[in-house]
Amino acid sequence: MAAQGGANLIYGAGMLDLGITFDFAQFVIDNEIYTMIRKVIGGIPINDEALAVDLIKEVGPGGELVSHPHTFSNFRAEQSATSLFDRSMREAWIADGCKDLAERAYAKADEIIKTHKIPALPDGAEAAIHDILLEAEDAYGMNK
Repeated sequence: MAAQGGANLIYGAGMLDLGITFDFAQFVIDNEIYTMIRKVIGGIPINDEALAVDLIKEVGPGGELVSHPHTFSNFRAEQSATSLFDRSMREAWIADGCKDLAERAYAKADEIIKTHKIPALPDGAEAAIHDILLEAEDAYGMNK
């Protein structure tokens, strides 16, 4: 098996000016890019369902697949789906206010800041974290 290279740590999400400045909009943009990269690296499903092998056999040569329910439930290109990058036609983009990437990113960052709720830790997690910290303090002589 050939060795594969690739990043296993992405450093700098949201950072500008060589890491001196952090920007929430840049963080949202970087997150969107990293999400698209993960989708590409993950590949596309290659199986009978995804390829609609049985349906193609059923419809046969010269048959019509466009209006079939399977097509409607699978026609969206998830590989390139994005909530931040606007891939609409120019007329639609103009009609929607001509918002550029930075404007959409700042709006998304603001929405996240205003609405995000931190989920509660599972039962016992806080005590386990506390025990780990005490153990580390003992191991490094911080409790003396």
